[in-house]
Amino acid sequence: MVEVNSDSFQELAGSEAALAKKDRGSEVRLVDTTMLYAPRSGGVRRYLNSKRAWIAANRPDVRHTLVVPGPRDARDGHGRVSIYAAPLPFGDGYRWPVVKAAWMERLIRQQPDIIEAGDPYTPGLAALKAGDALGVPVVGFCHTDLGALAALHIGEWAEKPVQKRWAAIYGRFDQAIAPSQFIANRLIEAGVEGAIGLPLGVDTEIFHPGCADREGLRRRLGLTSRHRILVFAGRPAKEKRLDVLVEAVERLGDPYVLLFVGAGAGAPSSDRVICLDYERDPRGLAAILASCDAFVHANDNEPFGLIVLEAMACGLPVVGVAAGGVAESVDDQVGALASASESGAFAAAVESLFARDAQALGVAARLRAEQRHGWDAVFTRLSTIYGRLTGHQAFDPGRATLAAKPH
Repeated sequence: MVEVNSDSFQELAGSEAALAKKDRGSEVRLVDTTMLYAPRSGGVRRYLNSKRAWIAANRPDVRHTLVVPGPRDARDGHGRVSIYAAPLPFGDGYRWPVVKAAWMERLIRQQPDIIEAGDPYTPGLAALKAGDALGVPVVGFCHTDLGALAALHIGEWAEKPVQKRWAAIYGRFDQAIAPSQFIANRLIEAGVEGAIGLPLGVDTEIFHPGCADREGLRRRLGLTSRHRILVFAGRPAKEKRLDVLVEAVERLGDPYVLLFVGAGAGAPSSDRVICLDYERDPRGLAAILASCDAFVHANDNEPFGLIVLEAMACGLPVVGVAAGGVAESVDDQVGALASASESGAFAAAVESLFARDAQALGVAARLRAEQRHGWDAVFTRLSTIYGRLTGHQAFDPGRATLAAKPH
């Protein structure tokens, strides 16, 4: 692999950036890049798409570009740039970029004022190189706990060396951000100073109890009104602990049914499990969620769990595990937490939920999603971070107004 990091290249990139900025006047450019953006991806994709929409509506002097892997090099004409990357075998649509120099060159070509990297892989490493070449800050948004994943997929012996490498990369960013305080603390414990926990948000207009069609979903699934539908939506990844959910619903028995949306291929088969295909349309997903009785999530190392917020916004109580990022959003006021990601404990938590007023818990879950997790608050805070790093008022328009007020 050829590294493009010479002093002459940095000088050329810097001079080109200066000329480009002179030509575009007051426009400020933000570039997001990650490999965690695929046709069937979930939380990261929705976070980036929501950010793009919010910036377009609320930061008129900021131009946002998304640089992601794709089947070919292309531009869609609407701020999305794809770079060819080979598909991952059994990767559910994800692609693995290899050539860091090519990715770096494409980022530099966007002439950003700030870059946000959503992973520590080729795009993240290329973002660091591009930031150095251009002299612009680079934010690392940590969507994944690589140490925990290594322990799960490889063995516990792999956690420490992978975590060390993970922390070394995030320590190089001008600011490390995580979607929960749980992951921010993991970064800090690993040596990444000043990591910020920024819980994600949810579109409470799309994800809304009013889109429910409970009778329609039951007819579609061949169920009746007496069934209690527990739902999970997400990738069939090992860390999602789908086996725990299946074993728990087997323990619970009638009238409980487990519905997997987009995750069934990775789950053990059971007469109590129904699988639906991945739902690409957020409104379609919202309609399914709102028509169920409770959302279930057994991952005890979930970095955040945006789908949990989306379920809460749809008026569903949530059963999760008292660990990881989900435990920051869920408590006994909006659901129940199992003591461990184990089928017996999880079944007991489900039973405790329905022993109370599950409908009232769903109403409280909706209210919490509205009050704590609107995207506007999330992206306003993120824009403030961008403004601090770049000094550009376009990211934080209130700064000059506040500064001008008399003391």
